[in-house]
Amino acid sequence: MLQREAPVPKMLAPCLLRRVVLTVPFVLVAALLLMEPVRSDQEAGTAIPAESRPCVDCHAFEFMQRALQDLKKTAYNLDTRTETLLLQVEKRNLCDCVAANLLN
Repeated sequence: MLQREAPVPKMLAPCLLRRVVLTVPFVLVAALLLMEPVRSDQEAGTAIPAESRPCVDCHAFEFMQRALQDLKKTAYNLDTRTETLLLQVEKRNLCDCVAANLLN
């Protein structure tokens, strides 16, 4: 006998999407933090003096800040959209219920 898996409910999909949007960057940041930094004797090529290269940590921090702000905006927009859709469904169900009661 072949069992079919139950389909994902439509209301669960936005929740899963939000969870993925928030989890993936967190995993990437955690992986970057856990990686062992490369020592100077392991670097290939010519060395550039510290005075002439940009502050890599500062740029990475600014990039991560912007990425986090974008993720927060995306999460907020998804939450707002989900709430709007839920309210529309509730309103539609209520209207159907009221219409059915009026016909009886």
